[in-house]
Order: sequence, then C-alpha cells, then structure tokens
Amino acid sequence: MAAAAARRLVRPSSSVSVSNTSRLLSSTASPPPHRSPNTNSPVAFDWSDDDANNPTTPPPLSPAKNPELPPPYDPFSKKPALSEPSDPTNLQEIFHRMRTEGLTDYAIKMFDGLSKDGLTHEALALFAVIKDKGTMPDVVAHTAVLEAYVNAGPAHWRDAVRTYDRMLASGVKPNAYTLAVLVRGLAASDLCSEAGRYLVDMLDRGMQPNVATYLAAFEAYVRMEKVEEGQLLLETMKGKGFVPDEEAVRRGTVKRGHVFKGVMNLLFGK
Repeated sequence: MAAAAARRLVRPSSSVSVSNTSRLLSSTASPPPHRSPNTNSPVAFDWSDDDANNPTTPPPLSPAKNPELPPPYDPFSKKPALSEPSDPTNLQEIFHRMRTEGLTDYAIKMFDGLSKDGLTHEALALFAVIKDKGTMPDVVAHTAVLEAYVNAGPAHWRDAVRTYDRMLASGVKPNAYTLAVLVRGLAASDLCSEAGRYLVDMLDRGMQPNVATYLAAFEAYVRMEKVEEGQLLLETMKGKGFVPDEEAVRRGTVKRGHVFKGVMNLLFGK
C-alpha cells in the first residue's frame, strides 16, 4: 500500500520540486540578512556568515526547463533511492543539481528511510503534502542541504549543524530521517559528543533512533576513547525510555576488533 501511494505521489511533484528548490536555495544576497522573499522558509540558505565569498554557498541558478522525471519508487529494489554524487565534496555541483533537477529524488530517499524504520504514517504524510498542496515539504529541502554538508566530510560539520539550527528557526520540524542523517554524519567525523547531543534531541522529540543511528554514535565514543562520556549518554537515553537492541547491534556491526568489543561492553556490559 505504501509503495503504491508513493508511485502515485512522486510523479506529479517533479516540476513543483524544481521551482520550489530554486526559490529555497536562491537569493542569498537579498536584504535583510538570512531572509529571502524567494523561499518558503523565514531564513535563507546563506550559510556563509563569516565569509561572503565561501565557494560552498551556491549562486542563484535558473531551473531546468524540462527536468527528467525519476522512475517510480520501488521498495523491493536494491538500487539506492538516490544515486550518490561522484564527488561528495563538490558542493557547488550538488547544490546546482538540487536547483536544476529539484528534490524529488531526495523526497523518495526520505520516504524510503522512514518506511524502513516502520514510520509508514510519517512517510505517507510527507508525500501527501506534495500531492495535496503541490509543494515540496520544507523538511525535504533542509534535510537535503544538511545531508550534502554531512557527506562533504568533517570540514563541513558546522555547516550541517548550522543548517539544522536554521531549520528549527524557520519553524520547520525535523523528522527521524533528518536527525538520523545528522547523528550519523557527526559520528562519522568522530564528533561523538555532538552526535550524542542529537540522539538525545531525537528522544526528546518522541523519536526512537534506529540501530544504525545510535550504533554510529557509540562506535564514535569507543574510537575516540571517550567511553565514560558514552556511558553517561547511555544513562541519559535510558532515562528517556531508550533500550538498546543487542541482537540488532550484533547484526549491524563488524563482529571483531576493539571497537565491537568496546561497544558491546558499553551498551550491554559484555
């Protein structure tokens, strides 16, 4: 049922996606600072607070006249919902593609991630906005930009966090996929304390992190030899109803090496 709904909802959104993406990612130079008449959000994507010539802040571009429609969503396909860029550090090219091709593929990727976590209601609600209102949800645009910065590597982690903060300032609520992207990205950059902060944020928002998300964070604590901090985080999370799944953790990690042993000891005392 979810797959059928996705097929019906994805195709009509492509032209809408391009126009709304162009508005959302443009007008970084329009006064007043951090606001733009060309975006659905109260803050513009002007991430370059300290350097107006930052090459990772994309200039306004015109949308493609005839964007190519993506194939229908297939939940049984092993092919990734969105092909990853050949060079994730080339942010100018990635932002250019967002403007010219729109965000339909990113919406499908978010739908896929929410569905796999059993959040079917949230996934279908996401696409209902596209169908009923004819607009791309702001959460998709913000998360796409956040994910671009996360994938660009440790040098851009502050840009990812800033994007998240501005998302909240815009009144846009993150979903479980948004926060999972942020936590895993920070953990991959060995920023375990920051990753832990957003794990707690997930719980405070009534979201349960999936095993891949919390495992990434606790592996970072072990790698960085900050096990005591990891234990404090675990106790905080347990106080908010979190219970780690030992079997899922064993399936989700390489079962050898000091990191595996450290994670099992941290989470389960083994």
